[in-house]
Amino acid sequence: MTFRRLATIGALGGIVALSIGAAHAQKATIVKIGHVAPLSGPNAEYGKDTENGARMAVEEINKRGLVVGGEKVTLELDSQDDAGDPKTATQVAQKLVDDNVVAVVGHMNSGTSIPASKIYADAGIVQVSPSATNPAYTLNGYKTAYRVVATDAQQGPVLAEYAAKNLHAKTVAIVDDATAYGQGLADQFESRVKSLGLTVLSHEKTTDKAVDFRAILTKIKSERPDVIMYGGMDATGGPFTKQARELAINARVLGGDGLCADSLEKLAGEAAGNVVCSIAGGALERQPNGPDFAARFKQRFGQNVQVNAPFAYDAVYVIADAMQRAKSTKAADILAAMPRTDYTGVLGRIRFDSRGDLKDGAISLYRYANGKRTLIDQCTAGHPCGGDAGKAM
Repeated sequence: MTFRRLATIGALGGIVALSIGAAHAQKATIVKIGHVAPLSGPNAEYGKDTENGARMAVEEINKRGLVVGGEKVTLELDSQDDAGDPKTATQVAQKLVDDNVVAVVGHMNSGTSIPASKIYADAGIVQVSPSATNPAYTLNGYKTAYRVVATDAQQGPVLAEYAAKNLHAKTVAIVDDATAYGQGLADQFESRVKSLGLTVLSHEKTTDKAVDFRAILTKIKSERPDVIMYGGMDATGGPFTKQARELAINARVLGGDGLCADSLEKLAGEAAGNVVCSIAGGALERQPNGPDFAARFKQRFGQNVQVNAPFAYDAVYVIADAMQRAKSTKAADILAAMPRTDYTGVLGRIRFDSRGDLKDGAISLYRYANGKRTLIDQCTAGHPCGGDAGKAM
């Protein structure tokens, strides 16, 4: 046999070996996980932060290798934009059902998560919201609805108690953006401040697209409240806070996680220093793996975590954990495994109650100083907010 023929046979053998190797590599089953957030519109920065958290988890899981029931699995993130609009949210939810996703991370807003939840419930697909805090999201009785974030039933009262106990407020004015999130948070705050004996001077409504708040703020200025509670996102809450400063209103502005992003500094300017805001979850900087997550996130995406990225990241891992425990990638089997979740994520231990809410929800309080969001305190059932919460304010 000549060298050339041996070489030819060797080459053919190599091609066959490569083909077999390629075929083996292609045996991994592609499993789609949906993701939905506003990737356009005024809250796109939050939405992209959420998407990036989910994407980082998918990339890590695929790199490490995921085996479910003895079968190699490759996750694929099917990310959609609902623009923060409830009608679009239901359309996008149906698209994900038609795309055969086995679970969904989303939606970001309460106002989109709630209407979309029926679509997923009808299809029997797990929905894990990383950021929907309105209690109504899990009160419809859908067995598919979960969240890895605390609720406004916890967040609103914590802000109210901070106003009363740490700021020693006696009077408050409340403004919300009339969304499911903003109104829900404001209502929870109002209920708690009243029970604490504070006087609610007014409760005004705006919209999530407003840009000029001077009429509302002029009225509030005449009332001279000790504290203003703003229920809404940073896209409107930032300008609201800035315009309050321009009108020489010195009352502290309190807000929820919608307000509590790095971008508030850009939107409110120096007035951000007048804000105290909450995040409905454990403080990333206090978690054992939190600083490492923040560093890896910045290296991967070239920007800091805003708010929702670690929640979306944990949501993907919770879904992957359910797959492995179920030994199946079928939507029905993942759903059946979810109630038994006991997973420690980057933000701490994740377990669900019978409604799909976190059993161990935490609330973190922040302020803005020297151009940076700074932790005041972290509140849990065993550690109510206090301690250094009133310092440096």
